Amino acid sequence: MEKILVTTDFSANSKAAMRFAIQLASQKEYELTFFHSYSVSNLSSMSDAEFTAYEKKEAEKIQKKLNQFVEKVYIGIGVDSKSNKCVIKSAVLTDSNIREYAVKNKFSFICISTRGSGKMKKIFGSNTSNLIRHSAVPVISIPYNYRRSEVTNILYASDFFNFDFEFNKVMEFATPLMVGVDILHFKPHKAVVPNLQNITDNINKYPEFAVKLHIGTLNMVESLQSNIQSVIKRLKPSMLIMFTQQNRSFLDKIFVGSKSVNYSFYAKVPLLVFKKINDK
Repeated sequence: MEKILVTTDFSANSKAAMRFAIQLASQKEYELTFFHSYSVSNLSSMSDAEFTAYEKKEAEKIQKKLNQFVEKVYIGIGVDSKSNKCVIKSAVLTDSNIREYAVKNKFSFICISTRGSGKMKKIFGSNTSNLIRHSAVPVISIPYNYRRSEVTNILYASDFFNFDFEFNKVMEFATPLMVGVDILHFKPHKAVVPNLQNITDNINKYPEFAVKLHIGTLNMVESLQSNIQSVIKRLKPSMLIMFTQQNRSFLDKIFVGSKSVNYSFYAKVPLLVFKKINDK
């Protein structure tokens, strides 16, 4: 069974990721683990033995808080919570803690809530952007104001590089959900789409699904986020899928930016991010 690691910091915003994961598990049999990363500091003159006892006591409090927090979310949406797992793990860096736990325990996805932040926070990283940039496990980023609703259609934004690999990944996710898939590509004005026949052949492998191709001309006056958002307003997808290039230099990230990372700060729908195949 595939597994989703659902992160929470006990905030109201973090409930968005929890609601989405619960909804997804109601449509396909996913095993959910709710995860909280914490850190306990020795800010006094406690001995090692005293601090160990104190840390254990704090961990017990945090575990109880997580159990109760998750239970309340399930009760709030009227779903049975008996099959969920709640895990806490201590570490200084939250995003590294999440990534390491997800890889070690072979999770299929990491699900985390996000919301907009300032320019420098976007550059130097929030937990969500750091996960998208560095996680070997695909990340599902959920807008903080998400309200639970059935996933019925998916928008896949593609640059058409490594299309065969990426489209197969999209369909592996979409097929068990039995949802429609819209493929979105923006091309520069008067540009010719390469390998269009190969793209069409891949789509035709799934005749039982409503897979539609949308090729638009990029509006150079607007940002890519705005171009995508205009299509989202028209097609109203349940979620967006993108692939990101993780192995770029620090200066690239500042002056160019990962399109999927940047989009995560403005997303109006849940965003699933895979890393591109040519990442090391």
